[in-house]
Amino acid sequence: MIMNFGKYSQLLLGLLIGVLTAGSFFYIYDRSVTTKTIAEAEKIIGLEFTEAQRERIVQNLNNNVPFYEAMRALEMPNDTPFPLYFDPTPPGKQYNFDPQIEINWDIPANVDLPENRVDLAFYTVAELSALIRDRKITSLELTQFFLDRLKKHDSKLESVVTLTEERALEQAALMDQELANGKYRGPLHGIPYGAKDLFAVEGYKTTWGAMPYKDQVIDETATVIKKLDEAGAVLIAKMTLGALAYGDIWFGGRTNNPWNLEQGSSGSSAGSASATAAGLLPFALGTETLGSIVSPATRNGATGLRPTFGRVSRHGAMALSWTMDKVGPLTRSVEDAAIVFDAIRGHDHMDHTVKDLPFNYVKDIDLNELRIGYYKSAFEQNYGTVSFDSTSLEVMRSLGAELIPIELPSLPLGGMFNLLTAEAAAAFDELTLTGRDSLMVWQANNAWPNSFRAVRFVPAVEWIQMNRVRGELIIQMDKALKDVDMYISPSFVGGNLLITNLTGHPSVVLPNGFTESGQPVSITFMGHLYDEATVLAVAKKYQEATGFHKKHPPLFMHE
Repeated sequence: MIMNFGKYSQLLLGLLIGVLTAGSFFYIYDRSVTTKTIAEAEKIIGLEFTEAQRERIVQNLNNNVPFYEAMRALEMPNDTPFPLYFDPTPPGKQYNFDPQIEINWDIPANVDLPENRVDLAFYTVAELSALIRDRKITSLELTQFFLDRLKKHDSKLESVVTLTEERALEQAALMDQELANGKYRGPLHGIPYGAKDLFAVEGYKTTWGAMPYKDQVIDETATVIKKLDEAGAVLIAKMTLGALAYGDIWFGGRTNNPWNLEQGSSGSSAGSASATAAGLLPFALGTETLGSIVSPATRNGATGLRPTFGRVSRHGAMALSWTMDKVGPLTRSVEDAAIVFDAIRGHDHMDHTVKDLPFNYVKDIDLNELRIGYYKSAFEQNYGTVSFDSTSLEVMRSLGAELIPIELPSLPLGGMFNLLTAEAAAAFDELTLTGRDSLMVWQANNAWPNSFRAVRFVPAVEWIQMNRVRGELIIQMDKALKDVDMYISPSFVGGNLLITNLTGHPSVVLPNGFTESGQPVSITFMGHLYDEATVLAVAKKYQEATGFHKKHPPLFMHE
């Protein structure tokens, strides 16, 4: 509505339009890059140019803006491929493993159903496998048992996004019918499990744990889910994850630690770790980009395997970082982790980073024949769990291992988190551009919405240089490990977690004790690239000698 100012109304209206028009031109001008803009931006990148140099830069930068806007107009969903494939193989290195052998799994004989039914919740995959194989329980009975556990106890943990009950019951019935007809698919036949809710499953929501995507349905099934279907495993639930694979806060709340419900379960594979540790699932799938298997496995007292980058297909999984994302299992034992890994590894012709290499796991390895390293300077630091970790080294020596001190490369890695964040910001560019990032529950300075904005100010040249530092890290890491077959490291001290997520090395994290408050702590076993077999076999020896994995959260040891 325009108010009537009499004979001056047209003049006033003209002035108003003029001011608005001028304002729009000033707005456009303000968006343009000037030499003053460049002078301020120099503070961000730690360089200083002359005024003449700034004058020459201005036109180039302004010419880029229309291209950026055109790119942003394209519709590029999360599964749009990133055509630059990361390869962790050091230059000139070849991995010539022996041919694949048939694995003799450590499936126990004569396993019986427990007198106290709740004890069944904490049986390992190997033990449950024996029960199904020997027809002492059906897959349908076992599936219903764990569905009931989830329904009864998940309100305490908040570990489930969606129960896949209909799919699970159909699949379990099929597995029972196949077994009755003499078809046995192997150790995962009829075993229920959960999957982090960043894996697409046809017919079910795939929420990525984030409010903007809580109703999202992706009409496909991830490769790892298909591989587990083929192995006979039964998907019963899609598990919580910290929103967009960060932390333990998701759109429905916070996933809790079964040992202490006042504490979050850590993340981002939050629900996968907590539900497995609490006996609500025999195992679950997780992912790691930078600690998302290692950290929740530690907090919840689970066993976690982070395979070598490029061992397991990520097709059908949410992309966070195309060069760092890895898929692995969270279980109650090392043997279980090996069983699940064997089922999900291998090429699918969809994820071009995946290499088909053998997995020659031997359940009973001779430690005397191995050169086992330990990250010396890390173990010598003064940190809260050092006594547990030092004891772990003594256990290994008592088992006959001769421990060799090693050191990991020392390079400027403090800002390397920007590699991950830059890829993540590109994967979720639409979220930032539309302002839908305001829907995210977690809005702290270090939460994704702010990190995605901040990383836009990382220069392209520096991003490339960070990748070159990463390449140097790969070379130096190969040299550091040349005299050992694997090594042991504190889980969170000395930089091992960041270094090995950048280089793609496999790790097994497992409990190595409990604090006075009853909280589990962990130790990490590290392997050479593509050699999950050795690191799993050594970790199994340690686990069987200590037995910490047999202790379970008291709050969940009832029906």
